[in-house]
Amino acid sequence: MNEQNPLHADDLPLTDEIVARYLEDNPEFFNRNPALITGLRLQDTHRGTVSLVERQQTQLRQKIQGLEEEITQLMSVANQNEQLFLLYSDLYLQLIDSENVTQLLDILSRATLELLSLAGLKLWLTPEYSAEHTSIVSQNCQTIFDARLAHDEYYFGRLQQAELQQIFASSTAGSVVLIKLAHLEQDIGFLAISSQDADHFDPRMDTLLLGQFQKLVAKLLFQHLATK
Repeated sequence: MNEQNPLHADDLPLTDEIVARYLEDNPEFFNRNPALITGLRLQDTHRGTVSLVERQQTQLRQKIQGLEEEITQLMSVANQNEQLFLLYSDLYLQLIDSENVTQLLDILSRATLELLSLAGLKLWLTPEYSAEHTSIVSQNCQTIFDARLAHDEYYFGRLQQAELQQIFASSTAGSVVLIKLAHLEQDIGFLAISSQDADHFDPRMDTLLLGQFQKLVAKLLFQHLATK
């Protein structure tokens, strides 16, 4: 019987995975072979050939630059959030001081157009309620309410042209947010705020401030409508 020759190390195919695993399992490799650190030459698309140390320095600089950009973005977001918080705080005080539906909607419209620089604001009321204001939607939007807000507090994104026509009497809004208004388990209607920017209102938006705004507006609106 012929004995099968044992497999030698030289017969093993040397792959990137094997080399990477060896270096991971032997962290002292470069300590035993220090000349390799400066002797190895790596191909660089911008600088030709560089040493391992130079490649590490480049990667470290890129990582630091990325972290600096992240910090700058976070500081910018924090500043924007602070400005929004102050704006909302001032808006809440004005809304609380409103004496009727007209004043309430005047304040909301002014904040939407002037302070937030958005395209428009509309309010649709369920048939149980009625009010007169330029921002009140005259058409019946019950189907939109049922389709977009039956199971959700908000809807962010784009609407169909027919829906835009019903709410805004226009079909050119970029993106919208629909805010469900309810108080004491009674549906009042919804606020619709539009932006010319198609990406402004995104489903991933944070709703913390919007949730507080929603509850306050719904409560005040309910009180004003109930005392008409």
